[in-house]
Amino acid sequence: MPIKQVLQTLTRRLSIRGLATLSKQIASPLLWALVLGASFSSSAVALPNCDLERSEAHKVVSVIDGDTVVLQGGREVRLVGLQAPKLALGRRNFADWPLSDVARRALAALVENEQVQLFYGGRREDRYGRLLAHLYLADGRWVQGTMIAEGMARTYSFPDNRSCVRDLLRLETQAREAELGIWNHSYYSILSAEEPEMLLNRIDSFQLVEGIVQSAALVRGRLYLNFGGDWREDFTVTIAPKHVRQFSDDLEVYRDARVRVRGWIKSYNGPEIVVTHPEQIEFLDGPGRAS
Repeated sequence: MPIKQVLQTLTRRLSIRGLATLSKQIASPLLWALVLGASFSSSAVALPNCDLERSEAHKVVSVIDGDTVVLQGGREVRLVGLQAPKLALGRRNFADWPLSDVARRALAALVENEQVQLFYGGRREDRYGRLLAHLYLADGRWVQGTMIAEGMARTYSFPDNRSCVRDLLRLETQAREAELGIWNHSYYSILSAEEPEMLLNRIDSFQLVEGIVQSAALVRGRLYLNFGGDWREDFTVTIAPKHVRQFSDDLEVYRDARVRVRGWIKSYNGPEIVVTHPEQIEFLDGPGRAS
């Protein structure tokens, strides 16, 4: 079969079933690069009109995982705004997440040996000395947007680095609804706030949780969103006093609202997610009783 026809067939399968199904079927690195390149070129995402500061351009010489690259000269860049499935990379007591190598290959097919323009939208460097930047290819592709649109990562933000997150959330929703990439794997399924036992099994993992806020309370400046009748056992979202001012002070906005919350699952009087900025909470049907 001609290579062009092979690529067309595989690209159609990518759009329908996601990369997960193909990861065990394609052994050739060259064919992987061709397939991923065909898929990305068919759904390139341009840099959005959000608050970013243009910086220097560099060549990407290697890719560490699905959200980290190495520039010529040795500096590492952590792609801000997303979280790809993690590789263990020699860390003790840490196993590869499902599809982590697929995500790494996807990013490599997109940027390896390419010139990229760096854009900053918040904090520029993390505690490991990595640059925190958005990457933009010479042909007009926004790397973060393309990875999210292909289902190769989840939107992931910080209170000091939130630029373009709304655009990434929109692209993530489209990829999830199409069951692309990681969204075709049960490991990345959205969890239910009504199943606290399941959430407790995911302690110290980054998750998306959906549910209806049963009650909201402001206690000594801390906002609590409760998703069950017993705050000692059910899922809770907590927002510390130093972050509360970014959120509505009208508690009726939250009560009875169906929301999607993203963050790290912790255990404190049942499972909880600590929220630090508004982009971590998506209102799926508008506000609660205030509507």
